[in-house]
Amino acid sequence: MQISASKWLDIWQANRRLTRRVIEAFPEDQLFSFSIGGMRTFGDMIKELLAVEGPGIEEIVTGVRQKFDEHASYQTKQELLDKWDAETARIDKFWADLPSEKYLERVNLFGQYESSVIDAILYFVENEIHHRGQGFVYLRSLGIQPPFFWER
Repeated sequence: MQISASKWLDIWQANRRLTRRVIEAFPEDQLFSFSIGGMRTFGDMIKELLAVEGPGIEEIVTGVRQKFDEHASYQTKQELLDKWDAETARIDKFWADLPSEKYLERVNLFGQYESSVIDAILYFVENEIHHRGQGFVYLRSLGIQPPFFWER
């Protein structure tokens, strides 16, 4: 069975919508301060996702090396949400210019991560799911019901 390019994008963006709801559910005063067991704060995890996904797909499509900066100075939930929405639009924009014939080509994203294009895209989605799962644990430990993961 093959999955169409538009279906891949639907899956990715459905995951992004769910992650956005986790960001929205997170208390502002805990977003950049709460952690468990030495893990990063959820705000810092989101900064990583913002540094990887949009810039990564742009680099895949254009071949122009993007800056990897997971230490951006976002300090509020609204700043993260605004950047999340901008990166969602960036993903849509560059996805439209990614031919499926390119999926098996090799890339070296940010000059650090070598893989095929499709493996890089899978990494983007899986890494986001991983960090969203950490966010779910954080929310539950704060007494907050996370969004249902199946409601993507």
